[in-house]
Amino acid sequence: MDFRTLFKPETRSEISIADPAIAAYLGLNLDVAAGESVTPTSSLGLTAVYRAVSLISGTIAGLPLKSYRETSDGTRERVASFLDNPGGPDGPTAFEWSEAVLLSLLLYGNLYGLIVRNGADVVVGVQVLDPVAVTPRWDTTTPGSRIYRVNLAGGEPRDYSAADILHIPASSLDGLKGMAPIQVARNAIGTGLAGDKAAARMFSNGLLIGGLVTSEDDLDPEEAKEIKRGLDAAMAGSKKAGDIAVVNRKLSFEQWTMNATDAQFIESRKHQIDEVARIFGIPKVLLAEDGASTWGSGIAELVRGMARFTLAGWTSRIEQRLSRLLPRGQFAEYDYAGLLAPTPAEAVANMKLEIEAGLLTRDEGRRLLNRAPLDTPTTEGSSNVSD
Repeated sequence: MDFRTLFKPETRSEISIADPAIAAYLGLNLDVAAGESVTPTSSLGLTAVYRAVSLISGTIAGLPLKSYRETSDGTRERVASFLDNPGGPDGPTAFEWSEAVLLSLLLYGNLYGLIVRNGADVVVGVQVLDPVAVTPRWDTTTPGSRIYRVNLAGGEPRDYSAADILHIPASSLDGLKGMAPIQVARNAIGTGLAGDKAAARMFSNGLLIGGLVTSEDDLDPEEAKEIKRGLDAAMAGSKKAGDIAVVNRKLSFEQWTMNATDAQFIESRKHQIDEVARIFGIPKVLLAEDGASTWGSGIAELVRGMARFTLAGWTSRIEQRLSRLLPRGQFAEYDYAGLLAPTPAEAVANMKLEIEAGLLTRDEGRRLLNRAPLDTPTTEGSSNVSD
């Protein structure tokens, strides 16, 4: 293939500078770091990455995804829409759908979904597609529009217009494709993967032994094995604790201790958590790093900080794209109320202040708590108390 044909004027607009295939063709090997191939699947082998990805995707998927419309008095009201069941009547649940959306964004940098409409051309769901099976390119006939080549298993490749594909990109350099966090930080993640493999090799090679036994005499292999069996029989096992061992040879025992190099290796593995926390914007304490609180003194402050500085960026990206699929005047929004809910004592104190300030009546406050009004109006001849 002639390399120059890739850059003909009529085809240049179809090439994304974020496409890893182009980097591979040019021999840049951007997906290889520290001798390890960094892919969405391999990166999940790093426990800190798996925890960070599952934490973000699971937390956002647990938020109710609702649709609203603005009313004439400037307030808003909840309306029914396909977002009540975005995966469609026979598709995944709302939680599973949101989780799949976030996993595509976090691991691949792009969410591609096939928009499903009914006979009245109303959106009834979005089928999440495998990001690897979709290739976007600019539509040369319509400036600013895209065409999506979808190549699903068992079917022929098919082109879809932007009207048929929901595309939510992560941060993008070219406006065509988003960049995944693991793609941008492949060197840090690759180093972590290499550290995990090095640790596995260290354990499999038996370097973490309890000590070394040496003899002043030259021992052949059979004698060494016999001494080892004798020492195991005399000292190994909980029943030998506190017992006296008798050995009929002059042997020297040296306990195996961790040297500075070994300690540095363990510190480097702990540094993986620092790197992953920085990449995904997750407090280290939520990645099981003891005592690593940098956003506040309590878990409530940590959650609020993560919601504001990490989760909000992902949910806003999704909300704005989904709002384009709703009728005019409606918009999509994730409900953070449950995630950021105060303690019961704080909720009562806040409501009391609002009632005293005249912002709420007592019955409005009770309604927010899902409780009946204090004084339920009755009709003549009826009673509020059931027999």
